[in-house]
Amino acid sequence: MAQRIENHGIVGDLRTAALVALDGSVDFLCWPRFDSPSIFASLLDDEKGGRFELAPALNGARHRQLYLPDTNVLLTRFLSHEGVAEISDYMALGPAQRLVRRAKAVRGPMRFRMRCAPRFDYARAAHEVTEDGPTLIFRGADGTALRLRATVPLRIRDGDGIAEFTLEMGQAAAFVLEDAALGQAQPANPQEVAACFKQTSDAWRRWTARSTYRGRWRDMVNRSALVLKLMTSAEHGSIVAAPTFGLPETIGGVRNWDYRYTWIRDAAFTVYAFLRIGHTAEAVAFMRWLAARENDCVTDGKLELMYGLDGHRELTETTLPHLSGYRNSTPVRIGNGAAGQLQLDIYGELMDAAYLCDKYGEQISHEAWQSVIRSMNWVVENWERPDEGIWEVRGGRRHFLHSRVMCWVALDRALRLARKRSLPGPLIRWLEARDAIYQDVHTNFWDPEEGAFVQSKGSKSLDAACLLMPLMRFISPTDPRWLSTLDAVGRRLVDDSLVRRYEDESVDGLDGIEGSFNMCSFWYVECLARAGDVKKARFLFEKMLGYANHLGLYAEELGPAGEHLGNFPQAFTHLALISAAHYLDRALSVEDAAPRQPIQDTPFPAGEI
Repeated sequence: MAQRIENHGIVGDLRTAALVALDGSVDFLCWPRFDSPSIFASLLDDEKGGRFELAPALNGARHRQLYLPDTNVLLTRFLSHEGVAEISDYMALGPAQRLVRRAKAVRGPMRFRMRCAPRFDYARAAHEVTEDGPTLIFRGADGTALRLRATVPLRIRDGDGIAEFTLEMGQAAAFVLEDAALGQAQPANPQEVAACFKQTSDAWRRWTARSTYRGRWRDMVNRSALVLKLMTSAEHGSIVAAPTFGLPETIGGVRNWDYRYTWIRDAAFTVYAFLRIGHTAEAVAFMRWLAARENDCVTDGKLELMYGLDGHRELTETTLPHLSGYRNSTPVRIGNGAAGQLQLDIYGELMDAAYLCDKYGEQISHEAWQSVIRSMNWVVENWERPDEGIWEVRGGRRHFLHSRVMCWVALDRALRLARKRSLPGPLIRWLEARDAIYQDVHTNFWDPEEGAFVQSKGSKSLDAACLLMPLMRFISPTDPRWLSTLDAVGRRLVDDSLVRRYEDESVDGLDGIEGSFNMCSFWYVECLARAGDVKKARFLFEKMLGYANHLGLYAEELGPAGEHLGNFPQAFTHLALISAAHYLDRALSVEDAAPRQPIQDTPFPAGEI
């Protein structure tokens, strides 16, 4: 049986990413890009999916994983009475795309086994493997060709590459998987592998050192930042929501989505997280990518809610019926049918990111501002429409609170940006629409009987997306209406520190009951801190940290037994962790210095937004 979702670490090269299990198996990798077909997917089908195994032949060994500090270089250790072995995994950062695996005998002589078993095109394409000198070439019927080089002899068995070898204490063996067109028909060079290991480690440490966060939870914040960086495309500047597809939100259920694309919402929130801790280059790169997407909608200003890494829009959702799915959760989906939905909230997330990037990164260009004008005019004309909302429901469109609030955010940030930079635009029209939205929310989404802002117009249900209202400055975090709503959320959506997305499970039109949503749990923490309950916020925040896996990684959700569910690792969770940690650390510092002093409500130390 495949390892659990949480029993994995991640390595990557800003093009794609691989999941490495506690037993040393690479259980997931799409090649050569995040949204390319998989070559290893045993996490989704233990028999058919393909994997890259490397482990010592030990009985009853204990497994441990850790990252080299401040890097995305992963170490997997095997501890037993027979000795200690270690596997190091990383993907090289540079023009040559390589997955590098190195086995080492730390204590005692150690027998190792390696099996490289790629299954091309989501395990749909046949392949052949041939010897090319001391290397192996895997050629898939889909046209993909990979070369495996090693410092030990390789051979072929049943279409897979295998090796069995013994290392004396202190010895190491390396394996390099790369594009066959780039690789050479010669064994892996130990000196080259060692130099690449050092270059990769140093590059990650240099990147981490740019962070401005020096707070109480530095290790967790840096790890979350490193995870978010792994989800960015160095080539395009786009950011994926997660590097995986098909991992279920409910075991045995149908909520098995493909998250290997760039959602405007998710990426905009990621930009906010990067900016909060000083990583401006990533924010600027994404905004440039986004400007190109906005230039594509020169007619009406309407944006797609999600795109491929290079900006393509064809994301047709299909299923892979030949795969059994993670713990028999089917169907396994690729593509995403939500691409055709209407989600009005994306304009708010977009404009919030654009405003912050203009202030802390790169000032908006003339062409980008013209795109903003088109999009804001579209929002003015369409904000009253029902939509599928932030949760991408498939049970029909509604007038969602979150979508309405984020339309207000879109116009509010556009107005602020125009005034700050003296930019031209139909500001009076935007102002009138923004104020109309504000009145609409307080009139049609406030339920005095429930004492809360409700999920959608006419409903009685709560939705954790309301937690963004004070975080986006639609309402004061101490407004009586908001404090009443926060209390209702605590009573009706929260179990200890775990927050569910919404009360009405039928809203998404799908069967099954999902787990708690990690991002919402961190939003709740930040809302408590902003409302003044800093001690409770810290208590719940640190309890949430305990739900991370052994490496500090989170999936999208937590199941009934605290198991990780959904695609992994999930950008939404890690960016919300960064936001909560950033604000909570400042709130605690202010409280320690002067307990009665109010906290200035700004996300960054320098100046107001």
